[in-house]
Amino acid sequence: MHEMGIIIHLAKTLEDTAREEGLVRIGSVTLRVGEVSGIVTDYFEDCWNYFKKRHPVLQDCRLIIETIPAVTRCSSCGQDYETVKYGRECPYCHSGETWLVQGNECVIKQIEAE
Repeated sequence: MHEMGIIIHLAKTLEDTAREEGLVRIGSVTLRVGEVSGIVTDYFEDCWNYFKKRHPVLQDCRLIIETIPAVTRCSSCGQDYETVKYGRECPYCHSGETWLVQGNECVIKQIEAE
């Protein structure tokens, strides 16, 4: 249930931004969420809809989620591949010496406000 902790941090970040920029209301926030971030987006949206009601600047804020595809790179052959489809073993050379290039992050992409 780390989604609620992320929502609390997101709300604080948005409130701080609103205060710094003199914003009255935030209309939407776009988050880029990694495919293997561990965030359950349906649950995340439910938490957001519950939590935003307690913050005047966020009451009407729409949450837009974009998925960042998970990509893994093989250290042995240098190829990139789809993490979810193939896991940790490289589908090209079958090496286990791989590392995640992208797909586990959660970042604010855009804020629209009044």
